[in-house]
Amino acid sequence: MISLQFLITAFVVVIAPGTGVIYTLALGLGQGRRAALIAALGCTLGIVPHLAAAILGLAAVLHTSALLFQIVKFAGVAYLLWLAYQALKSGGALSVSGDAQRQPAWAIARRGALINILNPKLSIFFLALLPPFLSGNAATASVEMATLGGIFMAMTFAVFVIYGVFAAAARDFLLGSERVMTWLNRSFAGIFTLLAGRLALEKA
Repeated sequence: MISLQFLITAFVVVIAPGTGVIYTLALGLGQGRRAALIAALGCTLGIVPHLAAAILGLAAVLHTSALLFQIVKFAGVAYLLWLAYQALKSGGALSVSGDAQRQPAWAIARRGALINILNPKLSIFFLALLPPFLSGNAATASVEMATLGGIFMAMTFAVFVIYGVFAAAARDFLLGSERVMTWLNRSFAGIFTLLAGRLALEKA
């Protein structure tokens, strides 16, 4: 069940920069290591509903229900555009600045969780990723999927933490330049806008 092939596949998926990675990097640069770790945790917890949906078969319902898929998708698009605005806005939740105020842990984690919760492709992704690595025993299928999903989540958290710690370490070198901070904020806003556009074009 837990094969080298699965671990390699999961690692390749996790290490590829996506919305969660960008969010963790933004928090690491903007507020330091603590915020980056909380962001990584929030993004990881946002996987839980999709994993549960895949195990319970609800992902198939989402895949076949065009209306439900579109509702979740455009809620995700709106959320990503809001994050883009928060990166550009002075004092925004994702703004990189030298005098950024420390944000509550629950707020950072909640935003990270919503990034994944509002991505309807994630539950369908688990429905496609996990079954090929199951033993074939129907009696243990749910437990096996939960185990593989747990390993995927652990890898996600570990990789996101590395990204976040790296960003936090670079924070002191970057915050001395107003020009660099402006460039970073515009870059994060642009990336979130592009990710919103890509999500808007996704089909069930």
